[in-house]
Amino acid sequence: SFGLYIGGSRFCFSLGRDGSGRHRHGQLKLDRHGSRAKSILTHLKHVQYRCWARITTYSLAPTTSLPHPSLPPFPSSETAAVNMAEQDRNGREAAAAESSVPLLEKKADGVLYVEGCPGCAVDRRKAANPGIPYGTFIYVWTVTLCTALPISSLFPFLYFMIRDLHVAKRTEDIGFYAGFVGASFMFGRCLTSTLWGIAADRIGRKPVVVFGILSVVIFNTLFGLSVTYWMAIATRFLLGALNGLLGPMKAYAIEVCRPEHEPLALSLVSTAWGIGLIIGPALGGYLALPAEKYPNIFSPDSLFGRFPYFLPCLCTSVFAAIVLISCIWMPETLHKHKVSDDGNQSVEALEAHLIDPKEEVGQSNSSNTKKSLFKNWPLMSSIIVYCVFSFHDMAYTEVFSLWAESDRKYGGLSLSSEDVGQTLAITGASLLVYQLFMYPSIIKVLGPIKSSQIAAVLCIPILFAYPYMTYLSGPGLSIVLNIASVIKNNLGVSIL
Repeated sequence: SFGLYIGGSRFCFSLGRDGSGRHRHGQLKLDRHGSRAKSILTHLKHVQYRCWARITTYSLAPTTSLPHPSLPPFPSSETAAVNMAEQDRNGREAAAAESSVPLLEKKADGVLYVEGCPGCAVDRRKAANPGIPYGTFIYVWTVTLCTALPISSLFPFLYFMIRDLHVAKRTEDIGFYAGFVGASFMFGRCLTSTLWGIAADRIGRKPVVVFGILSVVIFNTLFGLSVTYWMAIATRFLLGALNGLLGPMKAYAIEVCRPEHEPLALSLVSTAWGIGLIIGPALGGYLALPAEKYPNIFSPDSLFGRFPYFLPCLCTSVFAAIVLISCIWMPETLHKHKVSDDGNQSVEALEAHLIDPKEEVGQSNSSNTKKSLFKNWPLMSSIIVYCVFSFHDMAYTEVFSLWAESDRKYGGLSLSSEDVGQTLAITGASLLVYQLFMYPSIIKVLGPIKSSQIAAVLCIPILFAYPYMTYLSGPGLSIVLNIASVIKNNLGVSIL
């Protein structure tokens, strides 16, 4: 009588002789580890009373109990010895084969971990530590911030950059040419974002993140050194095309935490993204044209005097380089083995090498039936809404700086890049406070959908009020503009 406990599962095998000298039937009880149990039982030798057993291959469903087939006649001593020697040889061969198979460790909910799989290591760490993974969330926050900073850091000085490149023949045409430079980044992202998502699902999140941050370091620096209009457009396009980090980082944020912490993880992505879109323009506003603003520190003949828009780009690239180095210790979350459709590593998927090929084909045909994503209306409606409000948010971000710096006779506010940077810095600080202290309470009371609907409705009167700010001046204009910017950007974060 044998009783085995393998990976938390029970296996029972009973074989013996009754009083009349005839063999008694055995019972083989196997659960989901049945295929592996058969290979382990080949190693067992029951020498007392020269009892001999033969295990016949079955295809068993989980928790199945079948009667053992009729056993052959009791062998002689010589035959039993030969059989035991043969079983011993087969056992050694089976053990050698098992050594090449990934080791499995069963969880309480039936999910298996594969030794050497980075995704399984993260899942094991989540199961062992139910708290918030603050260390991993730092990677999520810094990488997302690194992605968002170069998107909008050019807007406060873009108007002056186009002017200094002498591509616009009239002052009224500066906004036209500036629009192409700002749009080139998003055009590159539009072409490659899906490809970067596919690459993250195949080769891992970490390689995509490292390559994207490296592109920020290189092409954001080159953009600050642009001396022609087409060089500015080319570097911005390549920066957007090679920097598809937002989608993979949202997936990464969910994968590194337990389900109860997923809302916090996604809010970190939104917060870092929003703060990056605010701090980026602030850096551009304060650090552009340093030879004119800070002549005691930067001379006109220095590097930053000859390239007046290089300093804000350099600061962003240095921060990206620091994040790039820290990503060496960033854990990978992609599973390096086949997983089931629900994202769990099932026993059948991990032990597919132990299943008969014909049975495996039948199982795969029945389990790999997938619905088209385009027929999933909740998913598609969410994508459409996200696309519409992303367009609204980015349009506001690009137009605000150009409008605030344009001359009043063209409908602008005639503000300097430093004034715009100060307004956006105040907005960024308010955004951080809102996301950390106010937004979680609003979500608990209203829920994500209703809060997004209310924020979308409130954005309409705020945007209608902007054209009338041209009638204000002095401190009144500064106060009203800051209040409107704070409200608008916090409502935008609530939507996205």
